[in-house]
Amino acid sequence: MQDGLLRVEGVRFAYDEAACWMLSVDQLSLGSERMVCLVGPNGSGKSTLLRLLAGVIAPQSGRIALAGKDMQGMSRATIARRIGYLPQESPALFDLSIDEVVMMGRYVHGAGWGGVSSGDLAAVARALDAVDLVRLRRRRLSQVSGGERRRALIASVLAQEPEILLLDEPTSALDIHHAVDLMRLLAGFRPPEPAVIVVTHDINLASLFSDRMLLLQAGQVLTDGAAACVVTPANLHAVYGGGFLLERHPQTGVPLVVPMREMGCCADGKEALHVR
Repeated sequence: MQDGLLRVEGVRFAYDEAACWMLSVDQLSLGSERMVCLVGPNGSGKSTLLRLLAGVIAPQSGRIALAGKDMQGMSRATIARRIGYLPQESPALFDLSIDEVVMMGRYVHGAGWGGVSSGDLAAVARALDAVDLVRLRRRRLSQVSGGERRRALIASVLAQEPEILLLDEPTSALDIHHAVDLMRLLAGFRPPEPAVIVVTHDINLASLFSDRMLLLQAGQVLTDGAAACVVTPANLHAVYGGGFLLERHPQTGVPLVVPMREMGCCADGKEALHVR
């Protein structure tokens, strides 16, 4: 696998050193694929890994390298110029216009202190175009839909002009139409737009749109690869238990997970995961 911009080496992290839970990742390279999705149950470590990659928290052991250099020695501004990070819980932005929200992403380059440059305006315009919000740029956040607000926040991170975009549950609380539109948009990014790393609970969206999936369980990466290698009966049973059907997408053939209405049961008493 080609080395990516981000490398994780022997990283260990626990919120409480006395607790039994710990994120443990021996080796990981990210940033060479266009879209990577981190999936897994609640408490598996997806958001924690994303925060480590963003430099928001630091590992207790091991290192995370950005372009070969340890991130712990870098300033927040230096990291933010190369890595864009949007957490699941975003701060309240009052009732700004979409233009103003996106311009906030330029602060890592000094915009707002010495005035707004032509480069800042051009970066904002490119970000708005990338998320298809040019026609709504003068609207207030209160005047657009939830999906459009989420796209505005993504545009603000794109305006940083990062090389990697880290998004935690970007489709959370979106209806299926807006969720699919957003994932389609992110999967369609091409250079100079950033590579994308997404945390999601939606295995089907991850399977359909990602180039690579990481399945986490109990603070460890259980498996890592293409959807066909990750979304398997054995992996799903190990992480989520039984009670699912594994289907194939009629257009692409990627695996999709469908819940069973009633649980099946194997001879050994374990819940069955049926494959069709």
